[in-house]
Amino acid sequence: MARTKSFPSRSASSFGGTFLYGDASAVQYPSKAAAKGIRTVQTKRRLRPGALALREIRMYQKSTELLIRKLPFQRLVKEVAQELKPGLRMQGGAVMALQEATEAYMVGLFEDVGECALHANRVTILSKDLRLALRIRGEII
Repeated sequence: MARTKSFPSRSASSFGGTFLYGDASAVQYPSKAAAKGIRTVQTKRRLRPGALALREIRMYQKSTELLIRKLPFQRLVKEVAQELKPGLRMQGGAVMALQEATEAYMVGLFEDVGECALHANRVTILSKDLRLALRIRGEII
């Protein structure tokens, strides 16, 4: 165990008054390198390639919150709605339902896109995987 030295603890009144001797507080002295003024910097450990991506995938698979920001999505929905029918108004719950449906659709689509990439013996998804997934679904753009 490291050597420690105990000092009397000070109270709030110790600045103008007396010292109160309570529990001995343990103070550790710095190491020899720190005592000489040598600064040691602890470097961050590097992660293996792909480890951070796998951690993010697990985190997003566990989460249930919406991933698209609410206000930009709401502005986009209102912009599209104004092109279709000027003066159209929407309740907040309707916009949230549209956002839930949009995210569910996109998650399913990207699952299919990932399957298309794996079928081509790749891990990286490409635009041709998206086109193939849409074509298989019957949603040709």
